[in-house]
Amino acid sequence: MTKHQNPLISLILFALLFTTGCTERVEHATEAGCLPPIYPDYIGVTIPAELAPLNFDVMMKGCHKVDVTIKGSKGGSLHTQGVFAHFAPEEWHALTAQNRGGTLRVEVYAKGERWTHFEPFEILVSSDPLPDYGLTYRRIQPGYEVGGNISICQRELSSYREVKLMSETALPGRCFNCHTANHTNPSQLTLQVRGALGGTLVQKEGVQRWYETRTPQTKAAGSYAYWHPEGRYCAYATNSVHQSFFVRPEGRIEVYHQFSDIVVLDTEHDELLRPELLSTESLEIFPAFSADGHRLYFSSSQPCNVPMEYEKVKCSLCAIEFDAATGSFGQQVDTLLHGLKDNCSYVLARPSYDGRWLMICKTDRGNFPICRETSDLCLLDLQSGALRSMDEVNSSASESYHNWSSNSKWFVFSSKRENGLQSWAYLAHIDDEGRASKPLLLPQRRPLLYYKKEADSFNCPDFTLTPVALDQRKAFDELFHGERRQVKLKNQ
Repeated sequence: MTKHQNPLISLILFALLFTTGCTERVEHATEAGCLPPIYPDYIGVTIPAELAPLNFDVMMKGCHKVDVTIKGSKGGSLHTQGVFAHFAPEEWHALTAQNRGGTLRVEVYAKGERWTHFEPFEILVSSDPLPDYGLTYRRIQPGYEVGGNISICQRELSSYREVKLMSETALPGRCFNCHTANHTNPSQLTLQVRGALGGTLVQKEGVQRWYETRTPQTKAAGSYAYWHPEGRYCAYATNSVHQSFFVRPEGRIEVYHQFSDIVVLDTEHDELLRPELLSTESLEIFPAFSADGHRLYFSSSQPCNVPMEYEKVKCSLCAIEFDAATGSFGQQVDTLLHGLKDNCSYVLARPSYDGRWLMICKTDRGNFPICRETSDLCLLDLQSGALRSMDEVNSSASESYHNWSSNSKWFVFSSKRENGLQSWAYLAHIDDEGRASKPLLLPQRRPLLYYKKEADSFNCPDFTLTPVALDQRKAFDELFHGERRQVKLKNQ
């Protein structure tokens, strides 16, 4: 041993002694006789082994220290002690990988004046992987005007890392929406920038193109996008969005559309397909191609004198055949779920990528479910045609903007269940019978501090198979100084 090594060894020994000294022995604990009041509520949730650690706080009055031990049913354990339960990502992922298809048993002690021991609970580690890299979502303050530093963000699911793909700081005064990857693959991506100098971005294999999708015949630019699985076509709704506000206490806002049609952009020829059956006096909205690309789902409501007749807006779930080889549509529209007959609205159809399920929002009226407290998730079995409410994930607040993982074993959705104001991202697993697990709030490094001070809503969350490669500076230059490709209507 040299004299140069002694300081290093002394430092390591001091660190070990300091760490050991900071861990308090748990003694003489009182039995609570109940499960721990933790935030977020991760009791009994199902997780993928790849997900970031489920750090949590214990919401016991006077609590200033927690002691948590996690043991896997297939081996391995973790221990942490501090002001909240936090776990090193490397150790967490090693434990969850070892216990894939098993359970994690979580034992919690919390200290106020003395230690309290709570009943243990379990977390299920699914045997189904979550192959996607992350989530994209729009962060926006729950106001009713453009502004407030709107941004489209990307979140790595295995960690807490979040990056901004586009922000109002770089593109001031702009509203970003409809960021849509093709079946979670961001090598094909579209998004819409509204307002003056706005445009529709289509990015394929790293090449950005800005389109002017408004024509004299379509009245508005494209929004509410959905890609055809082959990547040549992308469907959009062309509409106008308006807001009305209530003075009564039971409602704040009604969002409505005065017109809405559906068009499909052929990205190879810069042409819009605009079939007559999707451009009627009714309001056609929220297009979504089937998993095989042979059908286009959408919602449709009869025209009303909105906002005066806002309560009459009842959307049906419809479908029309589509032939990608010729870019042609079927000669009839099939009504799968009848809104007027059922006295409700069926909107935001999202087919699972394996072709098994169709998840939709069902609400009492309207075509903007995120503003409807009655909005619940429903699941349509595409084999049997049976429809059921997903009571295992729904709450008394709005559930909306759901999307599937690339392997169709997980889904993400926005919910306002926390406080009725902000919509945050929740994850859930779905089994072969279509039953969903208990939803879990997107994990954060320090969840209580993060969510209790968070003013933003997490809108339109979607999975991305790989990191999104979007050059924000290039987008800024092209949006403000470049030309738009003017689309033309295809002769049909």
